[in-house]
Amino acid sequence: MSKAASELVLNADGSVYHCNIRPEHLADTIITVGDPNRVEKVSRHFDSIEHKASKREIVTHTGTLNGQRLTVISTGMGTDNIDIVFSELDALANINLETGQIKEDFRKLSFIRLGTSGALQADIPVDSVVLSSHGLGLDGLLHYYVGSEAVMNKELEDAFIKYVDWSPNKSRPYLVEASTSLLNKLASENTIQGITATACGFYGPQGRYLRLQPNPADINERLTSFNHNGLRISNFEMETSAIYGLAAMMGHDALSVNAIVANRILGEFSTDSYKTVDAMIEYSLEKLTK
Repeated sequence: MSKAASELVLNADGSVYHCNIRPEHLADTIITVGDPNRVEKVSRHFDSIEHKASKREIVTHTGTLNGQRLTVISTGMGTDNIDIVFSELDALANINLETGQIKEDFRKLSFIRLGTSGALQADIPVDSVVLSSHGLGLDGLLHYYVGSEAVMNKELEDAFIKYVDWSPNKSRPYLVEASTSLLNKLASENTIQGITATACGFYGPQGRYLRLQPNPADINERLTSFNHNGLRISNFEMETSAIYGLAAMMGHDALSVNAIVANRILGEFSTDSYKTVDAMIEYSLEKLTK
C-alpha cells in the first residue's frame, strides 16, 4: 500500500518535508547532533562535502572522510524531534518517495549520536565520554508504535519501575539496548559505559528546581542508586532512548556517545565544554573511519 501525501510529506523538489534532503543525499552512516551549529564542527573534519541543506533547526552536511561517506544532521532537542528526523531518514532509505511504496530491498543505516550530557554518578568525571549501553526512556515515545515491546528489555524495566517507585500517572519507562557492533567499534579505555536515562524536558523531568518543584523531588537520587545485575544509570539527557528504540524497530544500528559536561551529583560543570565536545567529535570520527 502506498503512503498518502498527508502521511509521507514531500517538498516541491521531492525532498522529505522536515529534513529537506533527497535519497541521494543520505549516507549509510549518519551522525546526529542536537545543536545545528555542531554540524559544521563535525563536517569541518571531512575531506570533502558534497551536499548541504537546512530547514528550521535541521541542518545536514554529507561528505567523505578517509574514504567513508558520512551524513551529519542536527535534530534539535528532545525525543519529539528524534521521531521526526528518524522517521524521515528511514523513509529516504526504505520508501520509494515517488510511489510511496516500501522498498523490497531493505537499506540498513547506522546512527551515531554525538551529544552532551550530565553524569549521575560521582565517579564519572566532567569532560569524560560515556557510551550508552542502554537507553532508558522516561519520555513515552515508543508506546505510540505497535510492536515496540519487541525491542524493550521488560525485566530491566520492571526492576527499575519497582526500585524507583515510578508513578502510574506517568508513561511506563522503556529500555532498549545499543547496537553491539557500534558499541564495540567506539569503545576503548578512554570511554565509560552505562545506562543513559532520557527525559522529556531539561528542568523538572531532570530534577532541576527553579520555581516549580520536580515530582519526585529526589528523582536524581533514585536514578543514581539504581543497580540491577551490575547495570547502573550513568547519565541524563534528552534523545538517546528514542534513537535506540526507533532504530531497533526499523532494523537500524544506533549508538549514543555522550560528552559529560556536568556532574549532577557533585554539582560540577565543565570549565570548557566546547573543548570537551570537540574532543568527543575527533575521537568518534577516528573510531568510525579508521
